[in-house]
Amino acid sequence: MKLPIINANETTTKGDPRWKQVLARDATAEGKFFYSVKTTGVYCRPSCASRPARPENVQFHNTIAEAERAGFRPCKRCKPDQLTLAEQHSSRIERVCRLIEASEQPIRLEALANEAELSVYHFHRVFKAVTGLTPKAYFTAHRAKRVRSELHKNATVTQAIYEAGYNTNSRFYAESKKVLGMTPSKYRAGGKNMQICFATGQCALGVVLVASSVQGICAILLGDNPQKLVHNLLLTFPHAHLVSGDKTYEQQIAKVIAFVDMPAIGLNLPLDMRGTAFQQRVWQALQDIPAGKTASYTEIAKHIGSPKAVRAVASACAANTIAVAIPCHRVVRSNGGLSGYRWGVERKQALLDLEQKK
Repeated sequence: MKLPIINANETTTKGDPRWKQVLARDATAEGKFFYSVKTTGVYCRPSCASRPARPENVQFHNTIAEAERAGFRPCKRCKPDQLTLAEQHSSRIERVCRLIEASEQPIRLEALANEAELSVYHFHRVFKAVTGLTPKAYFTAHRAKRVRSELHKNATVTQAIYEAGYNTNSRFYAESKKVLGMTPSKYRAGGKNMQICFATGQCALGVVLVASSVQGICAILLGDNPQKLVHNLLLTFPHAHLVSGDKTYEQQIAKVIAFVDMPAIGLNLPLDMRGTAFQQRVWQALQDIPAGKTASYTEIAKHIGSPKAVRAVASACAANTIAVAIPCHRVVRSNGGLSGYRWGVERKQALLDLEQKK
């Protein structure tokens, strides 16, 4: 009786978790490793569409350089030595974003599409997929950042408006509440006399504080001590007029508490997100992560078209004051481990566990 011949490399390959990713053509593994095939002499991406090689002929490599040092050449089908389509899109959109940021006036969609070397229809879809915003919304968010900056630097509101790229006062004032969340004079005074309603309650994660401006919810804070949360709200809006919510407002906080306890139900309430253009792009991207799923800081940076801005993405997550509704708890390290969370890593884990039970 002949015993089956056991190939040591086949056993090693099959026991490596990367082999399952190769068989599944897992696109999420892009850039994490490459594999080579001894019989063809080529190395491939994990997502290569070629017919799977026999496991005894496969080797794994951490980098392209490692695969090429071993004597393998790039596969002509998946082209592992070139940028992926997603990376190409990110690079093009990043170039367009810089163009938008440098312009004082909106640029026609056709001109932006030409810069990205894409059709208008395809460009619009790709831009929104990468940044989380339409080109028009991106321009508006960046101009809002310029307005905030100019209001701090210039002696008059009028001068600040023109420096930010508005041709007329009337056009700016028509958009001022949307751009700043308040009038320019109130913004320059640090939100002085702006009214913010707030209330606290108890949820599965401890104490929750909900605060709203006339634009929508501007803070959802989590903690153990209601007085400490109110103090944190005062630090966030130092010049605003804080008003304890009435019975009507308690209905709103009840909706938020139900949402925190069961994130899968969603929160159908307007948000007042105050941040820079970059922070808003990050926060929009966070809202695109489905409940029960996670993304790494690196993946978010690529998604918004700024693959090198991983630290800036982490800073934007840390600056978020609207817990759960802007789900920064769904962002993890590249290895899947939990990183810091403004309201405690234990709460982050608890939120992820709640979403897994949906």
